[in-house]
Amino acid sequence: MNMHPTPASERIELIDTIRGFAIFGILLVNMAFYSSPLYLYVTDVRLWDGMTDQLAQWLIRFVAESKFYSLFSFLFGLGLALQMARAETRGADFLPLYVRRLLILLLIGGIHATLLWAGDILAPYALLGFLLLLFRNRKLRTIIIWAIVCLLIPVLLMGIGFVALELGRSIPQAAEQINSQFARQSAEYRALVYQSLRVYGAGSFAQVMGQRLQDLGFSYFGLIFYAPNILALFLLGLYVGKQRIFLDVPSHLPFIRRVMWWGLGLGIVGNLVFATAREYANPSEPTLPAFVFTAAIAVGAPALCFFYAAAIVHLTQHEAWRKRLSPLAAVGRTAISNYLFQSVLCTVIFMSYGFGLYGKVGPAAGLALTIVIYILQVVISQWWVKRFQFGPVEWLWRSLIYRRRQPFRLAQAAAD
Repeated sequence: MNMHPTPASERIELIDTIRGFAIFGILLVNMAFYSSPLYLYVTDVRLWDGMTDQLAQWLIRFVAESKFYSLFSFLFGLGLALQMARAETRGADFLPLYVRRLLILLLIGGIHATLLWAGDILAPYALLGFLLLLFRNRKLRTIIIWAIVCLLIPVLLMGIGFVALELGRSIPQAAEQINSQFARQSAEYRALVYQSLRVYGAGSFAQVMGQRLQDLGFSYFGLIFYAPNILALFLLGLYVGKQRIFLDVPSHLPFIRRVMWWGLGLGIVGNLVFATAREYANPSEPTLPAFVFTAAIAVGAPALCFFYAAAIVHLTQHEAWRKRLSPLAAVGRTAISNYLFQSVLCTVIFMSYGFGLYGKVGPAAGLALTIVIYILQVVISQWWVKRFQFGPVEWLWRSLIYRRRQPFRLAQAAAD
């Protein structure tokens, strides 16, 4: 039997609502990286020292940083489980179709990363998606064990680095060399901060493209540290999908409530530690504060991520809240298009070939801009899904996956 895209009538609106919320959080975090150098994350350079900007930055770290790519990753793994279940129901061959899905996502992500923004997450998702396929038929216990192992890998790496660094510094001659090496590294990153400000703020299109490719190398090097977290959330999403929780929410509400309250408690504690320790740590140096915030985020990020998801599930069991949150589902149905739209719009706002505001918008103004852009996305998405079956990028993606042009307008899909 041939597979075909899931019709709008068969989509699980609750999952689209959570995905739409995740799109807001992703923009909230990414705004800093759209508007200022990636290298600020690993230097002590501060472009904004005002109290309002510092408070906004701390708040974003506490409520959003690492939580929303975690939520998006969880939904990715959940999607794999649901697609496998649909394929099994229809008697279709799932694997070739899903591999093609990942390859096309990799292509879309590669184009996005080179032409728009070096912080692309789609290509890493596609690559890690191939690893996720290895777990599709594994036992639930195996999936959970590997998820925990993946969450602990960055903590282990930072811990080993910290111990090795302290042992090295206990030897006077080695300490001098180590400190010199870190001083050179810090100087290089500071130089890259100011180079990025100059190129993105006033450079030619060719110079911007060159800088973006350099940033892309730096961004993908970071995969060593955040890829295990992504895979861990993939696996947790796969676990929940195999448990069929989203296919029968009412019978799982007691479990969902426990997840919500445990997620809130662990999330608050973990992220308080993370956001505070992050003020005193450089992620590129394995110091004690860096180890502390790495350990804290390993617990705090998934915990708060699950609180967000469980809270939305709980709220949507009430008709009034389901109506209030339903606009988010429109954003979630067109999630990839909205994600790429954020890059297009922010490129125009910040790059030299647009409005040239790069390095001129601090965290507080970025927070306000995020809210404005997201409201715009909600309005456009609601208008769009009333007329079209897919977002524009989703339509292209599915047409390539299924090797035939998909119906675009809702009227056309109904006629077919």
